[in-house]
Amino acid sequence: MFSKGAPESGSAQRKAIFAAVKIVIFCIGEPRSAFIREGIEDYTARIKHYAPIETVAISEKKHWRKLPPEERKKAEGEAILAELQPGDRAVLLDEKGVAHTSRAFAKKLEQHLASGGKRLVFIVGGAFGFSPEVYAAVQPKMALSAMTFNHEMVLLFLTEQLYRAFSILNNGPYHND
Repeated sequence: MFSKGAPESGSAQRKAIFAAVKIVIFCIGEPRSAFIREGIEDYTARIKHYAPIETVAISEKKHWRKLPPEERKKAEGEAILAELQPGDRAVLLDEKGVAHTSRAFAKKLEQHLASGGKRLVFIVGGAFGFSPEVYAAVQPKMALSAMTFNHEMVLLFLTEQLYRAFSILNNGPYHND
């Protein structure tokens, strides 16, 4: 994927590729828990040393709370799909998706970043998951665990794993095997 040469040239090439693609995380609503927000902010600040990153909170509409789950998923799904831009590479965070080790996730991240495009988008759904339209529109699906977590925890775990992946890719001291 990267040219074989002096470590410095590979490192410089990797940094240029990482800087060229913005990582965007879509989520439904803002995290309400202060400790979760602080954790996300901490890992996001760490990730910014490697690549640009942004979290886009899709505002929950008041009337969504009164909708039955299928209708709410549809409304949230329309809002999610409206945020995607042409050329985005998107990944759904879904408990039925493919689970990776941290090292395997780092390799996948590197592949996504090296494959072009301006944005790599990770999508975290609401409490009821995704609409069929979102499932049909976005591939691949990635699981952080076989367990179910609330979307706030998923945001925290995702930002931590993104930071861990960048640390692995850059031979940083954060990850221990």
